[in-house]
Amino acid sequence: MRLVDVPVAAGKDPRARIYIVDRLAPGTVIHRRVEVSNTTRAAAHVALYAAAAGITDGSFLGAAGHTPNALSTWTSVVPGNSDVAAGRKAMIAVTIAVPRDATRGEQYAVVWAEVRSTPGASGGVTEVSRVGVRVYLYVGSGGAPASAFTIDSLTARRSAAGQPSVLATVHNTGGRALDMSGTLRLSAGPGGLRAGPFPANLGTTLAIGDTQSVTIVLDKQLPDGPWDARITLHSGLLERSARATITFPVAGSSRPVRAVTDHSGSRSLWLVLAVVGVIISWAAALWFLLVKRSRRRSAPVPDEARRVLSRL
Repeated sequence: MRLVDVPVAAGKDPRARIYIVDRLAPGTVIHRRVEVSNTTRAAAHVALYAAAAGITDGSFLGAAGHTPNALSTWTSVVPGNSDVAAGRKAMIAVTIAVPRDATRGEQYAVVWAEVRSTPGASGGVTEVSRVGVRVYLYVGSGGAPASAFTIDSLTARRSAAGQPSVLATVHNTGGRALDMSGTLRLSAGPGGLRAGPFPANLGTTLAIGDTQSVTIVLDKQLPDGPWDARITLHSGLLERSARATITFPVAGSSRPVRAVTDHSGSRSLWLVLAVVGVIISWAAALWFLLVKRSRRRSAPVPDEARRVLSRL
């Protein structure tokens, strides 16, 4: 499945490109299109519907079967069934109509495409496969609450097989759920070594107010350290960076090291803005002097001065 429509206001948000992420006031209706692709060699009868979802232990989980919640009952999927030929695609329309008496807050659902196997004449097991598009919907008038998070600590680990990893403890301090991604870079290691960037394992979703660990798996040949670790995490357009000095144990986990928020990116931005401001100020001053000089040259000559000049 692939989300086709992205709101113009959220066009640069990577989350809004793959999930339905929106804010709606009570009584509002939105429409989205979703594409379903049959990548198999046989035609497929696909059931299309919305069902409940939630966030548990850092994972966004769809409920079993057609379990409903408030958001799924507001969501209609047309058509409800589609026969998609092998290698072909089908377009479905998703409509979310929020009732006027809807409760304020963020809700979650999934728009599912489901395929079932046909059991033999003697019975047997029916296999159910489904893929879906997540829905994150905040209900409320006015602006949606801001998204925010902190990176509290970094923990260095090494498995019994020698595989190093870093756990970043992240706290969702905002008013929306977060889907975490990002990278870790290591510098100032033994002999001045540098390593990375190493990508964070995807799939960590933080509920509002939740604290979870984001895992970054590193190269097995990495020395113990110490290392200057810099982690940068994203959720949509929101970004935070933090630093800590870590050392990998021979096996097991080290003590969590408090992460210090890294504002180097912000300082660089302010420096660029300051330089641009100085250049604009110089340009404005130069323009003022040129205009002033031009006006002096083009000023009319007084009559007395003309008479003096005519005698020369």
